[in-house]
Amino acid sequence: MSARILIVDDLVPNLNLLEVKLTAQYYDVVTAMSGKQALKLANSEKFDLILLDAMMPGMNGFEVCERLKNNPATWHIPVVMVTALEETKDRIRGLKAGADDFITKPIDDFNLLARVKSLLRLKMVTDQLLSHTGHSLESSRPVLEHLDNRGGRVLIVDDHIKKLEKIAKSLVYRHDVIMEIDPKKALDMVGPKVDLVIVSLVSNKFDGLRFCASLRSDAKTRDVPILAIGEPDGQAKMVRAYDIGINDTLMRPIEAQELQARVNTQIKRKFYTDSLKDDFSESMEMVVTDPMTGLGNRRYFDRSVAPLFDQLNENGQAFSVVIFDVDHFKRVNDILGHDVGDIVLKEVAARLASNMRSIDVVSRYGGEEFIIAMPETNQAEALLAADRMRELIGGTSINVDDQAFSVSVSAGVAETMPGEKFRDVFKRADTALYRAKQSGRNRVCVAEQSDIAA
Repeated sequence: MSARILIVDDLVPNLNLLEVKLTAQYYDVVTAMSGKQALKLANSEKFDLILLDAMMPGMNGFEVCERLKNNPATWHIPVVMVTALEETKDRIRGLKAGADDFITKPIDDFNLLARVKSLLRLKMVTDQLLSHTGHSLESSRPVLEHLDNRGGRVLIVDDHIKKLEKIAKSLVYRHDVIMEIDPKKALDMVGPKVDLVIVSLVSNKFDGLRFCASLRSDAKTRDVPILAIGEPDGQAKMVRAYDIGINDTLMRPIEAQELQARVNTQIKRKFYTDSLKDDFSESMEMVVTDPMTGLGNRRYFDRSVAPLFDQLNENGQAFSVVIFDVDHFKRVNDILGHDVGDIVLKEVAARLASNMRSIDVVSRYGGEEFIIAMPETNQAEALLAADRMRELIGGTSINVDDQAFSVSVSAGVAETMPGEKFRDVFKRADTALYRAKQSGRNRVCVAEQSDIAA
């Protein structure tokens, strides 16, 4: 995972040590020896992560972190506080300043890379989510803060109830916590409603690595974040856990502020990822759905009908297309207003959708025009169906603000001829629709032999 990292420390040996470690992992590293220099660099260059020493002369790391998090250009960059301080009050101060995580000196390689990788994944998802908002960094901030402020549902799995309760005590202030000592029951609990699983890798009564592997092997639980708890001398097991697919680690003895930071990072990334998925699904739906009527749009119809045409040449079954058009729709808009016009389109769409067969493809093709593809239907059968719909739409009043009025529709019907493409049968149905309009409207016309060459 390549990224650009800013290291801030007033001591050259500390800078050099971190620079060597991270450069060896192929990260692009930039260094700063003061808070002011760090702020200047963060404002002028792009970074994916900032490692910030807490205790520096002049402007300390807490103040630098606060300024970074209050700056519209840098608030979204994850910050790791690098500190030799172990007092709870200093951890709390770091969290209040906006720090995303902590690394305690002396820094070991395993913990450093775990923190870096975890927060770079968060930054990557953050960037994706920000790009989807289509707004500036600052105007997008409320969207992310809304997700950040949500509590998650956390499942903790350990074989010792006292250990479970200790972990839960640090999280219940914000999150919905479930405790479980039975790994089989825990596996059954994991699903879409669980945002994070915390699992002990040092339990005596079950194999934590096997539990993690079971989560990752099941499609229903594969994407649920896992935070693994281990012992400082058990790095080999932790490395194996990362190979299996866990997301982050925490070493005993568990420090409350580190636990909260790790949990919040994983849940935040889960919420961001879920939001991206929801946004993608919504975007895909918007691409193929007419927002006013809820029917498929022209793109949806073209995509849905194309495979049906491919099958026609194989099975030789009848296939017809019907195009409906609301009569005098411009007059409805001009006299009654566009709001009423929208109601008319919605009502026509609802009647078409609810009265056609499940195998028929009904779409709003544009404006006041609707199109229906009717598999296994010849032209005579399609004519009967279209005329029935014409009578249903025209014979049932539409009510708007306690006033009832009627609209009529015209339709053109064409059956697909051997070897025709969709554009060919559409053109013949459209010609038949034009004939219905020219003949006085409120009627259905079928394609004629002469329309083939039209």
